[in-house]
Amino acid sequence: MNYDLNQFTGQKAEKNATYKALQKLLALIKDDHRTLTLAFIAVLVNSGLTLLGPTIIGYTIDNYVVTKQFDSVLRNASLLLGMYVVALGTGYTQTRLMGGVGQRTLFKLRNAVFTKLQELPVAFFNQNKAGDLISRVNNDTDKLNLFFAQSLMQFIGSIAMMIGSALFLLFVDLPLGAAALAPALLAWLFTLATSAWVKQKNAINLKSVGGMSAEIQESLNNFKVIVAFNRRDYFRKRFAEVNQQNYQTAVKAGLANNIFMPVYSFSAQLGQLIVLSFGIYLIATNRFSIGLLISFLSYVNNFYNPLRQLATLWSGFQVALAGWDRISQLLSLQTNLQTIHDTSNKTSSALLAFQNVSFGYPNGREVLHTISFELERGKTYALVGPTGGGKTTTASLIARLYDPTSGVVLLDGRDIRSYTPQERTQKIGFILQEPFLFTGTVRDNLLYGNEQYQHYSNEQLATVIRDANLKGLLERFDDGLDTKVQASGEAVSLGQKQLIAFMRAVLRNPDLLILDEATANIDTVTEQLLGEILTNLPERTTRIVIAHRLNTIESADEIFFINTGEVTRAGSLQDAVEMLLHGKRIS
Repeated sequence: MNYDLNQFTGQKAEKNATYKALQKLLALIKDDHRTLTLAFIAVLVNSGLTLLGPTIIGYTIDNYVVTKQFDSVLRNASLLLGMYVVALGTGYTQTRLMGGVGQRTLFKLRNAVFTKLQELPVAFFNQNKAGDLISRVNNDTDKLNLFFAQSLMQFIGSIAMMIGSALFLLFVDLPLGAAALAPALLAWLFTLATSAWVKQKNAINLKSVGGMSAEIQESLNNFKVIVAFNRRDYFRKRFAEVNQQNYQTAVKAGLANNIFMPVYSFSAQLGQLIVLSFGIYLIATNRFSIGLLISFLSYVNNFYNPLRQLATLWSGFQVALAGWDRISQLLSLQTNLQTIHDTSNKTSSALLAFQNVSFGYPNGREVLHTISFELERGKTYALVGPTGGGKTTTASLIARLYDPTSGVVLLDGRDIRSYTPQERTQKIGFILQEPFLFTGTVRDNLLYGNEQYQHYSNEQLATVIRDANLKGLLERFDDGLDTKVQASGEAVSLGQKQLIAFMRAVLRNPDLLILDEATANIDTVTEQLLGEILTNLPERTTRIVIAHRLNTIESADEIFFINTGEVTRAGSLQDAVEMLLHGKRIS
């Protein structure tokens, strides 16, 4: 299954229609309906009070200013002041309410994205750069937060203000009102014609931001190598390229986002010019009063000023939609490692069996071709072969990090796909070639994913470690279980990281333990200690060792040679050496 998120980029607008995206966005805030209702009421009150202002001003001019009734002018001015103070309060209320909605939405969305990432298989992370995924979790979700926190109610308020102003203009004088609103129709048609283009430019820019994040992360992760080979120039060149690309896409997105403002401003100016010209003519023919013209011009401003604001809000909305597209692409993915129902439960002396298994990576060559073999309980097996021959791939299929493209893997007589992830990881331990640790202590890392000992004290856990013959490994850490560990690996050496990973796997007491070059970065004395621990594992434990050093595999009960898509029983250690030297099967 192809999990490359880049394949979605550039899809046509109709595939992710704006209204469908908006429905999905609004679904995120369904739990905040009460807060949204209060904010909506505040917006309507604010808009209503603002719309009343021009009417009161026009009435005051025609009835009190012209007749010089200044006490009534002061009374209406006081009324307007009170209305504007209330409008200020409602504006603050809706801003505060929507700020909370935005933060809660951001919290839920990031949780949803991170939970989805944890559900996806290893193949997904092989096909997508971590930096781009981080950008989706941080940057793209923040675009949605800005929309909900700042833009949504402003958008609704602007629409309410425009509708109220338009109704007043048409009610007072239909021909003049229609002429005043005509430029807005042109602006609306322009918006429909360009929105998909604006969204596309923002999507490309967000992708380039993710690419730059991925490049920075990759360069920083490999900075020691860059320094060792004195290739800071290469680092600078690569960053300059992605930074230049991001600059170009940002400029294009900025131009696209700002294209609405001059068009909407021109529409507003055109509308005012029409009203002023036509209004003066109506006054001259005694069909209009000065106060009514001033009110009319105020409502024209109340219509077109929100329209200008919508220019900014609409571009922000397109940015939010582009970010949502990138997030929804991720959220829509489903793992291809589904748990199936299998009640066959075949009786077999083999703990694990491959039956005509083939496997190939997406868009790559076939790594394994119709291979079959069995692993007995309690035995030690070595997988040898040239680099790239398929050893780690075979181990990954055993641990079900991937599923075969054809054939079946049986664990205890059952299709391995029928085990839940919890059941499978309890039965199979996997020590990776490059073990990953979490920031914390040795204790935190030993208990990761192991609920059995979560509530044990350090003394109780030390007893468990001693009973598992792991005390000698724990003594390699100055502060024992409380030794500080950093994910970056600065606090402990690579060899110590492998020791922690080894102890973590053994404490789970698995039926099958896979060691993928687990002794590659440790000294000979420690390697001998690990060998003794492996020898003293419960008799039922099956061990699979992937290694290049011969002393690591010489005690194996059986050796498999893996190369060119085939798995061959090597026989003796000498036969395995011959196969490694010649890179092929011997008779």
